Amino acid sequence: MMNSAATTEAAEAEPDAAAPAQANDLDSLLQRINSLAQNEAKGGTPAPSRSAEPARSSTPAAEAQVGDDTEWLPPEPASLDAAGVTDGQLEHLVLKCLAAFGDLSGRDVAQQHCLPFRLVEPQLQAMKLAQLVAFRGSAPMNDYVYQLTDLGRERAKKLNEVCSYFGAAPVTLNAYIESVRSQTLTKLHPTERDLKRAFEDLLISPHMLKRLGPAVNSGRGLFLYGQPGNGKTSIAERVTKAFGDCIWVPKAIAIDGEIMRVFDPGVHETAPLPSNGGPLHCSAIDRRWVRVRRPTIVVGGELTMDALEVNPSSGVGVSEAPIQLKSNCGTLVIDDFGRQRMTTDELLNRWIVPLEKRYDFLQLANGTKIQVPFDQLIIFSTNLEPRDLVDDAFLRRIPYKIEVPDPSEEDFRKLLEIMAPKLDVSFDPDAADYLIETHYRQQNRPFRACQPRDLLLQIVNYCRYSERIPAMTPEFFDYACENYFAIM
Repeated sequence: MMNSAATTEAAEAEPDAAAPAQANDLDSLLQRINSLAQNEAKGGTPAPSRSAEPARSSTPAAEAQVGDDTEWLPPEPASLDAAGVTDGQLEHLVLKCLAAFGDLSGRDVAQQHCLPFRLVEPQLQAMKLAQLVAFRGSAPMNDYVYQLTDLGRERAKKLNEVCSYFGAAPVTLNAYIESVRSQTLTKLHPTERDLKRAFEDLLISPHMLKRLGPAVNSGRGLFLYGQPGNGKTSIAERVTKAFGDCIWVPKAIAIDGEIMRVFDPGVHETAPLPSNGGPLHCSAIDRRWVRVRRPTIVVGGELTMDALEVNPSSGVGVSEAPIQLKSNCGTLVIDDFGRQRMTTDELLNRWIVPLEKRYDFLQLANGTKIQVPFDQLIIFSTNLEPRDLVDDAFLRRIPYKIEVPDPSEEDFRKLLEIMAPKLDVSFDPDAADYLIETHYRQQNRPFRACQPRDLLLQIVNYCRYSERIPAMTPEFFDYACENYFAIM
């Protein structure tokens, strides 16, 4: 007890002004060490640290060079005010965090809330003076292990009844809107070369590329329609690759006391920045944002009206962003359009204004209505005729309607030739001729783009079962077609 009291008295005796000065000196020292290490690794050539570049910007967003592309970067906040976080908000997060974990060092608390330690430490000291937290022990690098006092535990319990969130400090709605404006698809204009790169693993005719190019370039909606099995979904899923870069999304947004989660590991693929190579890596990126690949979100028959609205999440006072907001700056594919559990009229009435105005209105659980960006390429994929699904008013807001036709006989042969080696089957032109003549021409059966793969898979599975070497032979094709086209 005497050692604990001595430690407490020594900590309280420290001048309040010394902490920020020490933190600034430490940051300067770490930045200098990183810079020297990088220059030495590159043969002494001066090169500014890529991740340290945004720290010199006083704006809420900055741009930095990453690889060959210039991408928007969220700079590390220099103050709580720049982060859009009040002292009270941070105090509430810390109280609920310590109530959940029991005890944490100051740096662990800062890491939990994705804020720089130099911004969190003064708040911890203020909470110590207010007798909300107490020192449990010391931690490395002039830090302490904190735990709640009885007063702090009681306050944390009351806060959890209002909002149970204690993750990354949320960003403001204005900061999110600005980020979407800076990363919008409409600023990017993919060329023919970009589309060929995006579809390099598909067999796409030049005519189809010529029709897809302007539609993708516009960054607005399009219909893909045609017979099932011709690759509409495969095309839609690869469109985002034509834009070829990453974006930053916030982990959560704070709106009038409500917390709305945006980052979703289920639909967002993380793409961390490469390390700057310093021995004591000191990133100047706001860690409340996550770098992800431009999202491609596919929803099918399971889509309901609830997925288009803000939904309560696990916990109190926490909600989940709707699917269209999570797809901002990316692509949203409505697969099998017309077969959703909700009617097409319900979906069209919900989106008819956002599709034209490029913004949407959402209502939070507390009744607050907010305006958010509606900034994504929406692709409606269907095997039904678009005119039979929607009226002219909606079709006008989807400027591009592209039919995905059946493959020609030449394309069908190419698909067989492409898929055979991928499935470890040697390609046989004579067997391909037999397949086309016997099971297509004589049966007056149309070609489908998915059939070469499906028929070859039938052969592979049959040969594995019968312990034979997979091959393209008339016998195997007869077996595959008998199963595949049994009711077609």
